Formats: sequence, structure tokens, C-alpha cells
Amino acid sequence: MIPTVVITPRGEERLRSGHPWIYRADVTDVRAEPGDVVAVRSARSRALGLALYSSRSQIAIRMLAFGHGEPAVDALVRQRIDTAIAFRRSLAIDATACRLVHGEADLLPSLIVDRYGDYLVVQALSQGMDRLMPTIVDMLGDLVHPRGILARNDPRSRLLEGLEQRVEVLAGEVPDMVRVTEHGIEYEVDLRQGQKTGLFLDQRENREAAARYAHGRSLDCFSYHGGFALTMARRCQETIAYDISEDAVARVRANALRNGVAIDARIGNVFDELRGLERLGERFDTIVLDPPAFAKSKSAIAKATSGYKEINLRALKLLNPGGTLVTCSCSYNVNEAMFAEIVYEASVDARAHVTVVEKRMQGRDHPVLLGVPETYYLKCLILRKVA
Repeated sequence: MIPTVVITPRGEERLRSGHPWIYRADVTDVRAEPGDVVAVRSARSRALGLALYSSRSQIAIRMLAFGHGEPAVDALVRQRIDTAIAFRRSLAIDATACRLVHGEADLLPSLIVDRYGDYLVVQALSQGMDRLMPTIVDMLGDLVHPRGILARNDPRSRLLEGLEQRVEVLAGEVPDMVRVTEHGIEYEVDLRQGQKTGLFLDQRENREAAARYAHGRSLDCFSYHGGFALTMARRCQETIAYDISEDAVARVRANALRNGVAIDARIGNVFDELRGLERLGERFDTIVLDPPAFAKSKSAIAKATSGYKEINLRALKLLNPGGTLVTCSCSYNVNEAMFAEIVYEASVDARAHVTVVEKRMQGRDHPVLLGVPETYYLKCLILRKVA
């Protein structure tokens, strides 16, 4: 008999809205082990669907299927993975690295699968998905035929599930470094220790968009491996990139050499460097702000707001009239409206008249599931400083 959990009427209402998560406060009865696939039932024993159960996380239930019936889990997961991969192929992405499975948005909650050339990197971010991983690895082998599959199960969110953080090869062989291309630019990627699963794949299309507006003298802040700088350097007279990590700056320099472009990659704290550039009277025609998440929790929103305003204010002061500012936030807790308001307030303080040229988000291979705001995390505004 399949394990079961019973949820409150409030939890049932949440499911009716289409959201796949039920929090622990709305679970009233559990007859399941950690990581089980469970039948979800209402207080009146009505079948509500199939889900992954977590005994530790505040997100106790992640729905796999809604409604009556109990589909075979392996067949359901395989079909979902196959559909997700087919969708990415239909996008005809000009890159050898992309996201194949994007968790909840592909109806595979807490599962991430990224492709880097002939290799796959996977993340299982819940007890239930971690239990299913051996089966998923076999499925990916059948559907994608990679040369190797690496588990980057090192996000801190696994600790909330009572899972250990680890990086390990699950199938085949995975080299220390993998070369991939994106819009004609070649990167060398460290799959084991690089940010996220190696690259910030979700910014691919925003990097391409930024290049369309890039001109004159450009500045890339929080550059990581230089994705924005590499695209802008082809079009700009001079490109400067800042990152606080010595390793990241070394990668920018190596990537610039590999692609035959000139980038002045510098180590520095962006907050300090922006103020220093302003004091020196420096000016730029294109500036990119792509910081890490400043608000990883609701309690951090106030501090994050201050941080976002500061860097946007300084960037707008450094920007020449007619220049382009590409400004981003990957903080889910700072939504699109909040972020736009912060940037507007920065423009007022900078005494700059600014127009919105484009409003963008994460790439198409990182889709947003309507009704699940947690899947919409990356905001990107392309702005023009009129005067």
C-alpha cells in the first residue's frame, strides 16, 4: 500500500491554486518514511495527488501529480524528463550548455539537470528526489547518452532536508574542466567547484541582449567568469570587469585570451570600486550590474534594498547620457515591482532621467510556472540614461 499524508483544508486550497508545495503546518497526519512518494489526501480522505514527502523541510510535500489515480512513479518521471528535454531541443539554443530540467517548472520538483557538452550535472534538492536519483540517472543515460553524470549536491538547501552536501560522479567519467560555447564564445567550466552547476546559464539570453546595446567604454560588475564582459568586449572600445574573487578574475582573463578579446579584469569589491571610479571622474557608456542574491531570506530584504540602490545609484552617476545600464537581481524575495522601484529611487537620487528599453528574466530554458512565484527569480532591466 502506498504511503499517505493528510493535509488541512488550507493546504487543499493551496493545491487547487496549482501550487505544488505544502508546508509542514498544513500536514495533519503522516504514514510515510522520509523521502517516500506518497498519496496526498484531504481531511475527508479525498485523493488529491501524488507527491514527494520530506520529514525535515518546512516544505513537507512537493506534488508530482494532481487529482485522482496513482500513476506509476518511474513512468511518470521518465515522461516528464523526456518532455523537458524535447522542449529544450525545440528552443534551438545557440550554446552547448543549457538547462534540461528546471524543477517545479518541468513538474519535477527539486530536480535540476544541466547539460555541459557531453556531460550532465544534476542536483536533487529534496529527500524524495534524492531517493529517486539512481533511477533518474539510468533514465538520463537512456535519453541523453552523456559521457558522464556529475551530482552537484552541495547547495545549502540540502541541509534543510537533512541531506549531506556532496559532489560525486554518478555515471561514466567527468573531467575536471569542460569547454562549452555560447553565442560563439568559448568557456572553460569547472563543473565540480564553479558557481551553481558551473556557469550562470540563466543569464545566457540577457548576455546576448546586452551585447546588442553595448558601445563605447563598458564596465561589467560582479563579473564571475566574464559572461557579460566577453559579449561586450567584441563591440566596445574598452571593457573593464570587476569581481571580488581572485579565481573568478583569473578565469575572466583566461576566457578573454581564449576568445581573442581585450578585457581589463580587476579584483575588487564592487561597492568600493564604484565609489572609487566616481571619485576619479571615470565615465562609461555601458554598465552591467549582475550581483549575487542580496536577499536570500525575507529578513534580508531591507539590507538587500539598500545594496541594490547603492550600486544602481553609483552606476547611473558613472553612466554617460545615452548610455546603457543592464541591471539584474536574482533575489526571489525582491520581486519585479520592488526591484523596479529600487532602481527608480536610485535614478532620482542620481538626478538621472532613465527609460526602460527592455524588461527581461531568466532564459527560456529556465521557465517560470504560472502561479508559482518561486520559479520567477531573475529580473533584468535594460535601461537608457537619457540625461
